[in-house]
Amino acid sequence: MVKKPYISLYWKCQLIGWSVAALYWTFQGWSASGNFRFDLAVVQFVSDVVIYILITHLYRNFANKNRWQNLSLEKLIWRMLIVIPAMGIFYLLVTIGKLYLVRLLFLSHPPQSFTDFFSVHATGIFVAGIRLMAIWLLAYHLYHYAKREIRLSVENARLELSFKQSQLDNLSAQLNPHFLFNALNNIKSLVYTRPDAAGRAIDLLSELLRSGLYKGSAMLIRLNEEVELVRDYLELEGLRMEERLTYDLDMDMDISLSGLMVPRLCIQTLVENAVKHGVALEKQGGKIEVIINEHEGFVNIRVLNPGKLEQDKTTTGIGLRNLKERLDLNYDHSASFSLYEIDQKICSEIKIPIR
Repeated sequence: MVKKPYISLYWKCQLIGWSVAALYWTFQGWSASGNFRFDLAVVQFVSDVVIYILITHLYRNFANKNRWQNLSLEKLIWRMLIVIPAMGIFYLLVTIGKLYLVRLLFLSHPPQSFTDFFSVHATGIFVAGIRLMAIWLLAYHLYHYAKREIRLSVENARLELSFKQSQLDNLSAQLNPHFLFNALNNIKSLVYTRPDAAGRAIDLLSELLRSGLYKGSAMLIRLNEEVELVRDYLELEGLRMEERLTYDLDMDMDISLSGLMVPRLCIQTLVENAVKHGVALEKQGGKIEVIINEHEGFVNIRVLNPGKLEQDKTTTGIGLRNLKERLDLNYDHSASFSLYEIDQKICSEIKIPIR
């Protein structure tokens, strides 16, 4: 089966648009002139299509190189106010030069001087160039703007769905009967032996539930708020598991990362995974380490727990897959998540660009 050559929508629009414009100019020349020459009309038609496609294609390459398709509408309009007159002048120079050269090559009688020819036709050609370039730029950028809005709408819908699933997973873990049963039993025993600790455990449990139920509408959260949520969770788990769980939160205080926005529950997802699949499975328990620092324009978040990775396990759990998808959607694949083994510990690591 022979594969047909593929022509993109862009090139179809370029060829059709400028061909229609060139045909219109040919028709105007035919209707206005009594000595219409077919050979000259063909040359004018072909040269018009080739030259004006080249002009607009050069602009397209320039716009793509500077990523103008990603600009906001306000910033794009300001640039268009400069680009349209500049392209109008370029159109004027190229068109004047092309028309005068065609006359030199195909007309038998001596043409007028270039200076006279320029002074007679410059204004009309410049106005036509402004009009044509404005129409082309408007059509080109409106198409990309609409395409970008559709893509962003789809990505936002996916992100919203992914985030809602993360909320549900988080609430499910917090409201897990086994978790609540152990937490409430620990609180009950602490009431008689350590009333202050019992009160603290109730505060922590209520704060976690409140965060999940009432503060979970925002997709992004400040890093320091996420760290405080993780601290409360680990403290509550520490009351439940007693000496079997120890933890250390190490955040680089020499850098101003506290205001950085990160996906809600991103660190807590890693910590919950570390407790459930790491410390809880160890007979003697273990230590959870949360390390946050900056490196080469990224904030690195690492959570370490005792254990070994199963070599035959090629997939991660739903929570971690959900987290990876949210990172990809939030940061356009510039953030990353990895899970690996180091120094007889399992390390789950998130790298988020600082922007």
